[in-house]
Amino acid sequence: MKAIRYHEFGSTEVLRPEEIERPVPAAGQVLVKVAATSFNPVDDHVRLGVLAEMIPTPLPITPGFDLAGTVAEIGEGVSGLQVGDEVVAMFPLDAPGGAAEYALIAADLVASAPRGIALADAAALPLTGLAARQAAIELAGIRTGQTVLVNGAGGAVGSLVVQLAAHAGAKVTAVDGLQHAERLTAYGAGQVVGPLDLDAGPAAVGGPFDVVINHVRLAPEQLAKLTAFVADGGIVVSSAGPVPADETRSVRTAGVWVAPDAAHLADLVARVDDGRLQLNIADRRSLDELPTVHQDAADGKLLGKTVIVVA
Repeated sequence: MKAIRYHEFGSTEVLRPEEIERPVPAAGQVLVKVAATSFNPVDDHVRLGVLAEMIPTPLPITPGFDLAGTVAEIGEGVSGLQVGDEVVAMFPLDAPGGAAEYALIAADLVASAPRGIALADAAALPLTGLAARQAAIELAGIRTGQTVLVNGAGGAVGSLVVQLAAHAGAKVTAVDGLQHAERLTAYGAGQVVGPLDLDAGPAAVGGPFDVVINHVRLAPEQLAKLTAFVADGGIVVSSAGPVPADETRSVRTAGVWVAPDAAHLADLVARVDDGRLQLNIADRRSLDELPTVHQDAADGKLLGKTVIVVA
């Protein structure tokens, strides 16, 4: 079968197409015929080796943390799944594998794919959806009547956070380039403002807020300024570096560390199916183009969430 793999950490040049043996599922695993995976920034970090100490991953590595496809074989002891089922999943951070014609994954990480969108497009959901759900629901616990600031709202994760917060009944201020304004308003944002001026203070954007969720990479001294945008007793959740708490005002902070979770993924799938959650896919590229996608990301040329179509 065909796969994209790399045998050493480094630039995009280490990514190479290979013909490898089709794997066989062990007990507790399923073999999925891959319809698509997607590119996430963490793919770039793993390939460069910058996460090698934090997340030891044995070489060679087949990139791709997202998986959408059809169950092809079932390992011993697996129940609740049948050959032909359309599924989605997120691979563990130390064991990616979506950029191949077939992929092995633990059966308990798999959820049924959304019914209302193309199977390949469903590959845009797992990692970004789980990260957004963790930020908005598990860490921030957003609820009706709260005010929420989402910094980096136009991105793949931020867009989902806006929708989760709006459907929870919060009043959402979305921060990003104004080219995203129409889409973010449609997602439920009460207002959309341009890039955040951290020195202007919270009043400039209608704050302080009960919840601030940050998806923008900032220098440590800039991250520290986000605490001032939170009301007393509120929380800052960041996926892009730690933000200091303010114990004098009971302001808490938390960091996003996404992990596979089939039950949470099934909840996200249900939200897609009933129209509460929309995926914004900027581009669809073939498996052969994966090295180019990595290079476009490194050059800052990737337009947004990119699905890598395999089948």
